[in-house]
Amino acid sequence: MQAITVRNRDAGAGGLALTELPYPHAAENDVIVRVHAAGFTRGELTWPGTWTDRAGRDRTPSVPGHELSGVVAELGYGTTGLTVGQRVFGLADWTRDGSLAEYTAVEARNLAPLPSDVDHTVAAALSIAGLTASQGLFDHGRLTAGQTVLIHGAAGSVGSVAVQLARDVGARVIATGRSADRDTALGLGADAFVDLQADRLEETGDVDLVFDVIGGEILDRSAALVRAGGTLVTIAEPPRVKPGDGRAVFFVVEPDRARLADIVQRVRDGRLKPIVGEVCSLAETPAVFAPGRGRPGRPGRTIIRIVSDSAAEAGRR
Repeated sequence: MQAITVRNRDAGAGGLALTELPYPHAAENDVIVRVHAAGFTRGELTWPGTWTDRAGRDRTPSVPGHELSGVVAELGYGTTGLTVGQRVFGLADWTRDGSLAEYTAVEARNLAPLPSDVDHTVAAALSIAGLTASQGLFDHGRLTAGQTVLIHGAAGSVGSVAVQLARDVGARVIATGRSADRDTALGLGADAFVDLQADRLEETGDVDLVFDVIGGEILDRSAALVRAGGTLVTIAEPPRVKPGDGRAVFFVVEPDRARLADIVQRVRDGRLKPIVGEVCSLAETPAVFAPGRGRPGRPGRTIIRIVSDSAAEAGRR
């Protein structure tokens, strides 16, 4: 099968290469997924799990990518809850070969059924962004109706979903980003927008929850905005500065089949719309993510389409 692999940790995204690999093995409780669409984040090339297995052993050449949508091609021994031919989406395991491949082995519990009326490119943009936003806002941030949440990076893949989820629960949303992100954030339902390059963050006032995807100085300054009893939640790095009378939480997203099912139902109901940006083929992936290429031509999450609609339709016939 064809896959995108990385071998050199120092090369970053410049080390992505299209490679021929053996068909994956389905371990106990695994499924083999024929991947139709996948997501990739440059930052994952700095994660230890991209380069080593759970025992800390080198596993290069490794296949990156953790977001996927596709069809179950094979069941491993003892696998229950899914069937061959079923449409699924979810997260590839952190320390195993990932989703930038024609086929990948995934723990069945990491996947949820994908309804036939949701496109694979949309589903691939949902997995990490949807779970991260939902877990950050509700599991760690304990956001409820009537509260105020400040969401950094509100036009990004995670932030844009977080804005929509927070609005749906009845919270007041203050979004942040660059000036070019204003219309996108307000169009998603944010009540106010703060331009991090031109506006003073400190003038937003106290909030019940800060949801951060940026880190650094913005994360440090945000701690002072959390009112008593509130929470600072970040996925960027462990907070160096904490709220004076509140909680600070750094977390890594976890698989959750039930939460994925809820997220995709929101898409079907029209209550949630992930922003899909550029869509490229597997062969185009190294060029699309090459250093110096800059931001994709379209705003939103870049998705790698591995099986075209026409090929999928032909397969069904």
